[in-house]
Amino acid sequence: MLIKGIEVGNLETNCYIVTDEKTLNCAIIDPGDESNTILDYIESNNLRPVAIMLTHAHFDHTGAAETIAEELDIPVWMHEEEYDNSGKYDPYRYQGSHPEFYKEGDVIKVGELGILVIETPGHSLGSVTLMCGDAMFCGDTLFRDSCGRTDLPGGDTKQILKSLKRLSRITKDYEVYPGHGEYTTLDREKKFNPYVRYANGEK
Repeated sequence: MLIKGIEVGNLETNCYIVTDEKTLNCAIIDPGDESNTILDYIESNNLRPVAIMLTHAHFDHTGAAETIAEELDIPVWMHEEEYDNSGKYDPYRYQGSHPEFYKEGDVIKVGELGILVIETPGHSLGSVTLMCGDAMFCGDTLFRDSCGRTDLPGGDTKQILKSLKRLSRITKDYEVYPGHGEYTTLDREKKFNPYVRYANGEK
């Protein structure tokens, strides 16, 4: 598995391209902006995109999703709670065409890779963490030394603490690829992240 991180947009969102090195099939996680940059990487490496996968639908994680989906003729996957078909612009929910919905326990195949969906609400109603191999893509649920804000529509502090506690109960160590900022590891965040420690009743 090859993971390429590309920082995009004014809010410096981490977009990830996860590639099965045997087939060159890949998934694009959280293409928040700069579609040309993302497409250039895919084309220059002869990759075969099969899906866009959203950890959640805030505008800084979805800004280039529809453009890329149309260009490559691939689906946009997200939790159903993140979709809005009202036709009224909502920067916190996705309104692009014909999304596919995943839920807890679903596995999206990318070549020989399987990307597991875990529901981790709190930053938004339908936030998910995507797990593949030794990597977890947490969106804005878990950051290095921090966690996502909960004061936006659909945010819930109690829910994000439950999600952080759930992630911290995973015994295996994972490389953590957050929606913003530096990469980290799950073991490190269990030890040093004050929000994870608080979620587990530690001081």
